[in-house]
Amino acid sequence: MTVPAVPVVTPASVRLNDPLDKNPDLWLYCDRTLSLLRRYLRLSVEVGRLPSLLGRELFRARVTAYRVGTFEDAVIFVHDMERCLEQLGEFERALIAKIALQDYTQDEAALQLGCWRRTVGRRYVEALDLLSEWFLQSGMLTALPVTHSAAKKTCQEGETDQFPVTRSAEAK
Repeated sequence: MTVPAVPVVTPASVRLNDPLDKNPDLWLYCDRTLSLLRRYLRLSVEVGRLPSLLGRELFRARVTAYRVGTFEDAVIFVHDMERCLEQLGEFERALIAKIALQDYTQDEAALQLGCWRRTVGRRYVEALDLLSEWFLQSGMLTALPVTHSAAKKTCQEGETDQFPVTRSAEAK
């Protein structure tokens, strides 16, 4: 008798080639990615359609005075955002919809999605990092300037490459 195989669930970072391997500074773009997601929510409603992540659900939204220059710009932006969001897995899209677009807390999202709070916290951050990477690649986000600081000589290094076992000879 054969035993049925148990499906292995891997996190999004493993399935989608972890972007942190490429850019460890993606956390710097988290706020900008969230603001793009909120702009997507507003503009998709202005264009006359609900965001694809929300379907026909009712949702909470913030009211702001942000306007895009033209209607065509709004349509292009909404279309580009939907293409990026389609690349996420189903669970990650649900997390983005609940937390970023509907303003639920991570605890509330965990209850609604029927999973642990730690899973929501980990996978939500991974999804934001993936979106940040894709937004950077597509030009929706501009990369922060790279700064390199020159390494200073520390006073902790030895003066020579040889370290004697004892320094008693120097004491004489």
